Amino acid sequence: MANQEYLALLNRGITSWNEWRNKNLHLQPDLTNANLRSIHLQSINFQGVNLTEANLCLTQLKTANCSGANLTSAQLIHANLTSINLQGANLRYANLISADLRQANLIDADLVSANLIGTDLQNAICRYADATSADLRRSNLAKADLMEANFSYANLSHANLHEAELIGAYFYQTNLDKANLIEAHLSGIHLSNASLKEANLYKADFRFANLKKVNFLDANLRRAYFRGTNLSKAILIRADLRGADLRGANLNKANLTDALINDINFSEANLQETIMPNGKVNHNY
Repeated sequence: MANQEYLALLNRGITSWNEWRNKNLHLQPDLTNANLRSIHLQSINFQGVNLTEANLCLTQLKTANCSGANLTSAQLIHANLTSINLQGANLRYANLISADLRQANLIDADLVSANLIGTDLQNAICRYADATSADLRRSNLAKADLMEANFSYANLSHANLHEAELIGAYFYQTNLDKANLIEAHLSGIHLSNASLKEANLYKADFRFANLKKVNFLDANLRRAYFRGTNLSKAILIRADLRGADLRGANLNKANLTDALINDINFSEANLQETIMPNGKVNHNY
């Protein structure tokens, strides 16, 4: 249960709380299970505060400082978290359905198994964040910085990642079916065994990425950049690869049955045992 003294202090207002907090950063206020639903807490200093299982649904936390805070299993449904600082915060199992996280700082945040369905993360900074097994279905990550973040086993089906920065990120066995990755920057990404069925990857940059065993069934890969990419055993059945750059790519045992490959650049690509669009295995290597 939340410490009543801390709740009383919070009830005095944001200014009083922040003045006290700035003088007592060595303490970890306990607001476990606190009911802060629909409260206006814009610019509050919750740095290092224990908000485990707190109810923050519909709460106004715009520009708040929650760096290092413990929000394990907290309820943040429809919360306004615009420009919030959640760097290094623990959000494991937190419920953030339809929360507004535009321009949020989530650097090194722990989002393992968090519920982020329908969240707005446009322009958010999520570098080094761990979102293993998180649910991000229909979330908006347009232009978000996800460099070197971990989204392994996460669900990002129907998510919007238009022009997102995913350089060096980890998406092992991630569900990205029907996701929008138009002009996304994915160089050096680890996507092995991921599913991108019917995803839109128009002009996506996959340079030197690991795409081994990725499922691109019916995906739009027009003018995608695959130079030096590992696509061994990838499923590219009925994928639209027109105008794609596959120079130096490894397509060993990849399946391109019924794929569209007009104006494609295969120079120096490894096509050993690749199943070509006509369904025949390529033995001319």
